[in-house]
Amino acid sequence: MIYHEARTRLTTVRDLLRFAVSRFEEANLFYGHGTTNAYDEAAYLILRTLHLPPDRLEPFLDATLIQDEMDNVLETLERRVKERIPSAYLTHEAWLGDFRFYVDERVIVPRSFIAELLEEQLTPWIEAPEAIESALDLCTGSGCLAILMGIHFTNAFIDAVDISPDALEVAQRNVADYGMEEQIRLVRSNMFTELGDSRYDLIVSNPPYVNAPSMDALPYEYRHEPVQALASGEDGLDHIRVILGQAANHLNENGILVVEAGHNLETISQAFPHLDFTWLETSAGNEHVFLLTREQLQRQESRA
Repeated sequence: MIYHEARTRLTTVRDLLRFAVSRFEEANLFYGHGTTNAYDEAAYLILRTLHLPPDRLEPFLDATLIQDEMDNVLETLERRVKERIPSAYLTHEAWLGDFRFYVDERVIVPRSFIAELLEEQLTPWIEAPEAIESALDLCTGSGCLAILMGIHFTNAFIDAVDISPDALEVAQRNVADYGMEEQIRLVRSNMFTELGDSRYDLIVSNPPYVNAPSMDALPYEYRHEPVQALASGEDGLDHIRVILGQAANHLNENGILVVEAGHNLETISQAFPHLDFTWLETSAGNEHVFLLTREQLQRQESRA
């Protein structure tokens, strides 16, 4: 009823922004797919539904909308509230820094701290970015990290691996959008199984890492994402165990492995006490992404 009344009473972007923030706060929505609060979420959804730049709200605040525009925005806002759909799925886009990627409910919404590290070309761990000639993005999802690797390591040929054919269709669209078909090869594989004896200078992975209790407690917004892209067994380490057990066989000499691990630092440290993890500094601190060298992984194997 309130959305019907809004169609007849609201006229400007400013009106819509106030209305949206009120509805979002009233509904106690959960944020975490690109924004952190009701105001930013409302501004983003309104601007993108109106096909306006997502970072330019002020010039449009007092613009009067035609009825079709008003209807489209209100429909989007209503779906966000009633269906708890993440904004990225409503707009079919997600951003990592300055880079935009197509997304839909076949893939999780990109939100990897590894993107920040790739922008810095993994300095100081990689001294000569031009020397990276082969790379692997394991559990690629939308293909975003593979694409960022291609952008920041321009000499690298990249394999982007996922078990989900649906995810690889989304990744293919993004690879094509960036014109990187000659640099990135998409591979359907359950982790390393279809990679044979391929070796890489760099492996990155943002694998599933949510443990069973956390899966049961996920906010409704996250339940729109593919379960197999989130869940990783009782303790959240099923995929990380595979990576740590097999990555050394797929790294070149002096190769490095970079893995996003969520909030599992303590669990990982307890499960692998003999591995000398380096936890990398990101905008969220130094507890979410670890780095290991091939040599460190091999030393673990020799102890096993």
